Amino acid sequence: MRVAFALDCCDREALGYVATTEGIKSEDVCDLMLSAVEHRFGPVNRVPHTIEWVTDNGSCYVAGPTQSFARELGLEPRTTPLESPQSNGMAEAFVRTIKRDYARVSSCPDARSVMAALPDWFAHYNQLHPHRALGYRSPRDFIAARQSQEAMSAL
Repeated sequence: MRVAFALDCCDREALGYVATTEGIKSEDVCDLMLSAVEHRFGPVNRVPHTIEWVTDNGSCYVAGPTQSFARELGLEPRTTPLESPQSNGMAEAFVRTIKRDYARVSSCPDARSVMAALPDWFAHYNQLHPHRALGYRSPRDFIAARQSQEAMSAL
């Protein structure tokens, strides 16, 4: 099975994912981009300011339709250097976390079971999983604290 996901590099929130027992296609990545944008900004045609969309060099990410759709949404497609997994460290760390803290401790005998468990895993990751880079807060706790600080600053 294959899973593609979108992470916010600032608050580590998993904004969305697509999963399939086949390969990830350009259409899947476009669906993922749209769901991530709508998750963060609501139902908009474009993001309010250009945002980098960083991926590896997989064919589904560098395909012309994927790149065009990204730009239509106001995303600026960027790819990591070839054969340089450290340049995509946040994504690599996320994959390790999902494997270590969710997949390995769950009884998921097949792809269908894993795909059924993914919504709960992503929700737990966003709501409760502590992150060292966020002061051992979950992404949602970090976002709430940031919004509270911004509200206090506005007063």
